[in-house]
Amino acid sequence: MLTQVLFALLGLSSALVRAFPSRDPDGGTNWVVIVAGSNGWYNYRHQADACHAYQIVHKNGIPDEQIVVMMYDDLAHNENNPTPGKVINRPNGTDVYEGVPKDYTGDHVTPENFLAVLKGDSSHVKGGSGKVLKSGPNDHVFVYFTDHGAPGILAFPNDDVSLHQTNAQHNMRVCLLSLVYATTAANSHESSYACYYDEKRDTYLGDWYSVNWMEDSDAEDLKKETLAKQFKIVKSHTNTSHVQQFGNKTMAHMKVIAFQGNAKASGLSAPLTTLQPVRDLDLTPSPDVPLAILKRKLMASNDIQLARGLLMEINSHLKVREMLAETMRQVVERVTGNKLKAEDVLNGRADLSQHQCYKAAVHHYKHNCFNWHRAEYEYALRHLYALVNLCERGYSAESIQLAMDFVCPDSN
Repeated sequence: MLTQVLFALLGLSSALVRAFPSRDPDGGTNWVVIVAGSNGWYNYRHQADACHAYQIVHKNGIPDEQIVVMMYDDLAHNENNPTPGKVINRPNGTDVYEGVPKDYTGDHVTPENFLAVLKGDSSHVKGGSGKVLKSGPNDHVFVYFTDHGAPGILAFPNDDVSLHQTNAQHNMRVCLLSLVYATTAANSHESSYACYYDEKRDTYLGDWYSVNWMEDSDAEDLKKETLAKQFKIVKSHTNTSHVQQFGNKTMAHMKVIAFQGNAKASGLSAPLTTLQPVRDLDLTPSPDVPLAILKRKLMASNDIQLARGLLMEINSHLKVREMLAETMRQVVERVTGNKLKAEDVLNGRADLSQHQCYKAAVHHYKHNCFNWHRAEYEYALRHLYALVNLCERGYSAESIQLAMDFVCPDSN
């Protein structure tokens, strides 16, 4: 398929953005896939980002039948929501939840459905609206994904998908090299950042990279702004991490409207939004968000009993972090048989190329050590880089799995 696709993936360290552009820049149909891969109130920002992304493409003329939205949908009517039925993406912001299609929600937000949507394979969709991409050779596709991640992994509420699996199973490897333009929130060795802590909601409203590209799209004339210009602006504003671009960079000369809207929808552009600057950005590394929320709630509390409970939660959270770090250290030491080599592995940041070894090691770690889809073990994602380093140094998946069996507690 020669369809041009724009991927936007956000999470622990990446936001894969941009697309396969059509050969005729003015031809074809625009398609959009928007995915928030998390759930839970403390992950509020991911679904808020996704809802905001929908509002952008909707107001720019892409009809709902060409937009697929996947989100757990547990925010708007959550008991913690002080404005029932509404979701915001910036302090004192407007509601971004109204009108958002509920194509795949709850337990239907799965890797299998996501891949089926991308492939246009409605026969393999389970639950939801059944809507999938129906793009053709002259169409444009914009994919925006926001959630947690790790090297080679995108996290969904109850499962994961590997990028290697996506390429291999759906013949996208060639497309990724020649027909896709993508940007990410950070490089593969660092975290993205949350922003806009809301004391009324006790959670973060957005991700810094995400709100930067979306607030730019709100404020700019997308029929004039190019992908290259937006990338430059977002990279400049996202000063907490190293925003990256990949794929066919010649596509960056295309106008943003080619993916985030429909240039033929009408003669007039969507109304531009003038946003007031936010003074307190509250920038926080994504892995630290749960702990940061607990600390902020503690600082704001005047109730001694509530404060004691929060202190216990903080201490428990820190103990789990220590256990996760110590367990991985012991696994690495057992594999390498040498403390000095183990330190080198734990302090290194190799690029992933040994996909089969890594995939097997990650699967074993998730099912026999710590399942990061349990909220208390989410930080386990931050230690998967050690498995990358072991595989890249030539240690076998079997030796890594044996070490896990010896070291890991029965926590799952």
